[in-house]
Amino acid sequence: MTKYRLLLADDHAIVRAGIRNALENLPEISVEGEAKDGPTLMKALEEIAPDILLIDVTMPDFEPISVIRQIKASYPKMKILVISAYDDDVYVQGLLGAGVDGYHLKDQPLQDLSLAIKRILMGERWISSSLLGKLVSPSYVHDNSLHLTTRQKEILNLLKKGWNNQKIAYKLDLSVKTIENHLTRIYRFLDVQSRLEAVNFINANPSILTEITDLSDFNMDENFLPVTHSPDILLVDDNPRFRYHLRRIINKLFSEFTIYEAETVEEAIQIVKKIDFRLIFIDVILGEQSGISCLQQLNPFAQNARIILISAYPDKEFRRQGINSGAAAFIDKKMLDSITLKQIITDVFQN
Repeated sequence: MTKYRLLLADDHAIVRAGIRNALENLPEISVEGEAKDGPTLMKALEEIAPDILLIDVTMPDFEPISVIRQIKASYPKMKILVISAYDDDVYVQGLLGAGVDGYHLKDQPLQDLSLAIKRILMGERWISSSLLGKLVSPSYVHDNSLHLTTRQKEILNLLKKGWNNQKIAYKLDLSVKTIENHLTRIYRFLDVQSRLEAVNFINANPSILTEITDLSDFNMDENFLPVTHSPDILLVDDNPRFRYHLRRIINKLFSEFTIYEAETVEEAIQIVKKIDFRLIFIDVILGEQSGISCLQQLNPFAQNARIILISAYPDKEFRRQGINSGAAAFIDKKMLDSITLKQIITDVFQN
């Protein structure tokens, strides 16, 4: 039996471990190495020369479109399967155009991932079934202003001034790695591949740096919630785009609420020590950190809070560990629409 050499690239150690375990059931696959960012990926490609690359392209120090083209040119026989939590049709089409052999969504069953790998190795292309309709009749409106957070706009303003990552990090009191992660996401949102292209884009579209406030479809009287506790909610998630999405829904439903945000366990602990929250949302995956560990560390400081774990990965073991650690619920991120959030918030703050 032919043994195919596979390289796994994802910036989340927990996700890499889960995928590696799933691939152990494929006798024709041998996972030869792992990468967590752009530099480690390029080094691993040179050392391993794999038959197939399994990659989440939203890694630090990695510009998806241009680098995928470069990789495909350097390793023309190697198959590339993107695994991602994002289903934006513009994003998917860009990667397919750059030469990837397949695009698989992380929220699909692991047996589908195994099938995707087998199909690609047979010379076929693979696209998760839920994406097919969007790619045939794209309905996605590429409105970048709706995806940029206030922090990302601050970074873009400083980028426009010609500041380097170190200077931006010092100005915003963030780590250089955090700035790099923000820039990776910003480039994807703007569909650009470099700092220069990003600056050119905002020069041509200055409105991208203005705040967006659209409450035309919001009925204040209908959604006003008389709370008996401080209306503060904490969102712990390392994805600024998702935090913005969640914050925007909550603010439309309940304008009187204050939404706090944290990207890491350490940030979350510092915030919770100062504020008595009644509701906290924590993503199970926080970069290289665990959201379940975050929950356990917050428990002593957030005894009055209802803590809800959220995840883009439908993993039963995550659910079991989370509930056993004291989570009030475990919810798929795709289920967090306005109806669900309104029900959760009303239940917490009216009791």
